[in-house]
Amino acid sequence: MDLQSIRSQIDDIDGQLVSLLVRRMEKTAEVAAYKKEQGRPVLDRTREREILTRVTQLAGDGNEVYAKILFSMLFDLSRSYQNRILQTGGKLAGEISKALADTPMLFPAKATVACQGIEGAYSQLACDRLFSLPSIVYFRHFEGVFQAVQNGLCQYGILPIENSSYGSVTKVYDLMKKYDFKIARSIKLLISHTLLAKPGTKMDSVREIFSHEQAIGQCSEFLRRHKEMKVTVCENTAVAAKLVAESGRDDVAAISSANCAELYGLTTLDDAVQNNEFNTTRFICISKSLEVYPGADRISLMLTLPHRPGSLYEMIAKFSALGLNLTKLESRPISGKDFEFMFYFDFEASLYSEDVIRLLSDLESGPDTFAFLGSYSEIRG
Repeated sequence: MDLQSIRSQIDDIDGQLVSLLVRRMEKTAEVAAYKKEQGRPVLDRTREREILTRVTQLAGDGNEVYAKILFSMLFDLSRSYQNRILQTGGKLAGEISKALADTPMLFPAKATVACQGIEGAYSQLACDRLFSLPSIVYFRHFEGVFQAVQNGLCQYGILPIENSSYGSVTKVYDLMKKYDFKIARSIKLLISHTLLAKPGTKMDSVREIFSHEQAIGQCSEFLRRHKEMKVTVCENTAVAAKLVAESGRDDVAAISSANCAELYGLTTLDDAVQNNEFNTTRFICISKSLEVYPGADRISLMLTLPHRPGSLYEMIAKFSALGLNLTKLESRPISGKDFEFMFYFDFEASLYSEDVIRLLSDLESGPDTFAFLGSYSEIRG
């Protein structure tokens, strides 16, 4: 038998599979109607296990794994279809609809904005790129920014979320589980770290360097070349510069931004100490309520998944089925729970897509923890 003949037979089988899939989905709709009438949940793990046991036995040796994968995907499609039929709008769909109608056409130029650190911090630089006339309120820790937004003290907050060289800002990710917020916009800022000291200080006399842990990580190669220098972690790079300025010492320096030199009367010993000249940090601008501005093309989610094989694959398959591009997938351990994780998804999509709204509603109606973090656009600073 030649290849064309084999492919012709495969085409015939595919046609039968499609017809059977349509029939199965029709029966799925009947099941959904029954569950709605009886007030029963969509998910029925016992029934799914029974089917998997039966079909893997029918598949026989060598094909049971493929049968399990195929029917696991069918279960996911079936649950999604049932949820779609049973949905009566949902809280999230209503929140999104209201945000699309109420959000102004232009991102605000003026606002009261919470930033971590002091004047000269990179968060302040990101804030100045996002807002023309911001009124900045500074907080010592990242948690203060979340609290200021949640309590209504500030309309927005600026937080670093990840760096191209040193990865995610773990403290911010850990706090994201604790607070209710939405991302209104994000910005990628080119970060150029400089080594600053008091006027008259020489490089060979520096014995201690102050900086934030992220900046220290981003400048690890420079620090490896200068093992004689003690490294002291500060809460912020601008705070580090201020500490050096007020230290009364001529053997200390700070890894900080170039504009901190003028702010705190320091001189530059080295104007580029980061590992990568294209070192960038991504900052998110958070708000208390959902705001979706024109051009928003990125969506962020936070969710947990069942602690069982294949759960992450099943989740990613939902995005793949809609042709959605995942731009970030981050997992963080859940405190107090062994080997259970919170997952953070960023993907490219628009809330004007009905398929995307159905996906979000499907995730919202699931049994696991789910939080929609916002739909926004990202700019380069």
